[in-house]
Amino acid sequence: MINNIKKRPKILSLFSGCGGLDLGFHLAGYETIWANDFSHWACESFRKNFGDVIVEGDIEKIDPSSSNIPDCDIILGGFPCQDFSVIWKQPGLDGERGNLYKSFLRFVAVKKPKVFVAENVKGILTANKKRAIQQIIEDFESCGYYVQAKLYNFAEFGVPQFRERVLIVGVRLDTGFNFRHPDPTHSDDPNSHLKPFVTAGEAIANIPQDALNNELLKISDKTKRMLEMIPEGGNFTDIPKDHPLYVKGMISHVYRRMHRNQPAKTIIAAGGGGTWGYHYPEPRAFTNRERARLQSFPDSFEFIGSTTEVRRQIGNAVPPQGVVALAKAILPIFSDNYEKVDLYQKLQEEKDILFHHRLNKIRGGK
Repeated sequence: MINNIKKRPKILSLFSGCGGLDLGFHLAGYETIWANDFSHWACESFRKNFGDVIVEGDIEKIDPSSSNIPDCDIILGGFPCQDFSVIWKQPGLDGERGNLYKSFLRFVAVKKPKVFVAENVKGILTANKKRAIQQIIEDFESCGYYVQAKLYNFAEFGVPQFRERVLIVGVRLDTGFNFRHPDPTHSDDPNSHLKPFVTAGEAIANIPQDALNNELLKISDKTKRMLEMIPEGGNFTDIPKDHPLYVKGMISHVYRRMHRNQPAKTIIAAGGGGTWGYHYPEPRAFTNRERARLQSFPDSFEFIGSTTEVRRQIGNAVPPQGVVALAKAILPIFSDNYEKVDLYQKLQEEKDILFHHRLNKIRGGK
């Protein structure tokens, strides 16, 4: 498919982090020409792996019409998700960071790319009593885009991790491009024609001793004793309640050990004791390189910063392999060799559908 493209589609990347979303699109034949993030160390990692195309700074203070920002074919970005996360209180659009999607919106409105892709956590579907996702979609539609959102489980696209995220794709109405979200490529059904899930055991096997970002973490003897009581795939709840090391009132991430024959549970970016994710059978925390592999980053991708900072970058990233199929599904729009449809009519038909039916489709329903 890439052979039909005269040149690599140009990406303008927002809320870029260390570049997981960009890397997935690069693997499909795209090229990032300008990027932005607020985090210094994430920018350092991005610059190390993609070149000096990232601008460090507050996106709310950047004018998308500036002559310093090039035109592009596609805009990518994962606007901050903490205010939509189901782990927290989920203030959504009422939170301090929930309205940062409007900066993404500003760039789309000015640059008018043929397509945009925005990523966020599953909690965006329920934030503000489900009004947040409706408002976001309607705002992008008002810029002249046909918008389709879908809840992805990245394990179904070859990532060795159960990780659910919403991907919002907007196609400019005048292109007439009939985009469809790709079907899964992997399954845990042994009778399926799809490839089997990539397991955590497969993902972290045979890491070279001199691999980048592979330092072992120091953990206490107490933590080791706790881990020795937790079986493969288990967590803190497996510690007997009458045991001196029993802990309570914690979320399922705590002291969670991998299962070698399943994808890992969601890798998180930060948290207190017991939230790093843990190896099995060894009683220890994952190294950052192991966490990176569970996020589908290649060993050649170098993260810059302290151990804790690198953990944050990896946990916040989009798994690159998880979006390759999506990137390929978008490619035909840049070839001008596709069957066109009337997206203006399609948009009107969508608006005539009650939003709870549209939300059901986002979640994968009929």
